[in-house]
Amino acid sequence: MNNSAVGNGPVSGGNISKKLQKKEFWSTENLKYSRPHYRLIKSARIINKLAGDKRRALLDVGCGPAALMSLLRPNIQYYGIDIAIHDSAPNLIEADFLEAPIQFADKRFDIILAQGVFEYVGEFQTQKFAEIAELLNGGGVFVVSYANFDHHRPYIYSPYSNVQPLDDFRRSLAQYFEIRRFFPTSYNWNHSEPNRKLLRAANMNMNINIPFVGRMLGVEYFFICSVRA
Repeated sequence: MNNSAVGNGPVSGGNISKKLQKKEFWSTENLKYSRPHYRLIKSARIINKLAGDKRRALLDVGCGPAALMSLLRPNIQYYGIDIAIHDSAPNLIEADFLEAPIQFADKRFDIILAQGVFEYVGEFQTQKFAEIAELLNGGGVFVVSYANFDHHRPYIYSPYSNVQPLDDFRRSLAQYFEIRRFFPTSYNWNHSEPNRKLLRAANMNMNINIPFVGRMLGVEYFFICSVRA
């Protein structure tokens, strides 16, 4: 992934693209994630723990090549939605969910995941939160990731269209969801997921938020949420 530095200090709107990427871009881009990568593997670990042994229906928003499906327990019914689906299947829907509401027929879900999605949604952030909240069953869980642009060495990938300080994202999320937990996907001096074996292993098992350190070194954050009553 090619990133362009935006420098230290607060995130500047002048550095951010407002272009919303379409199928032509994602048809190539999401193939980079056909093999499970660090954040996806950690997502699967979180979801498997949340589901336990109970039968759960999961919607993967922005599923790409649906690589997550192979990492989940068999008691989790997997459904995915993406703007560019390469291999059609009954449990996958190809749709531009920025141009239409997020939905999968008339189904509702126990778990909804959006990892690596909200950096690309432009000004649709609050609208998409509202749609996801409507799709969750009672007691359902929303797991969402968002890049930490407050990192001491922040980088912005040029196709991002929704870049903001982490506190702004969290406040917007809290309008629709009760944030039960949040923690970095990993801690790293660089604004990238760890690639050294020992560092990856240590971070994969670390689901805690270390005050001050997280804000400076957390690469991305996971938010574990339930619908606000």
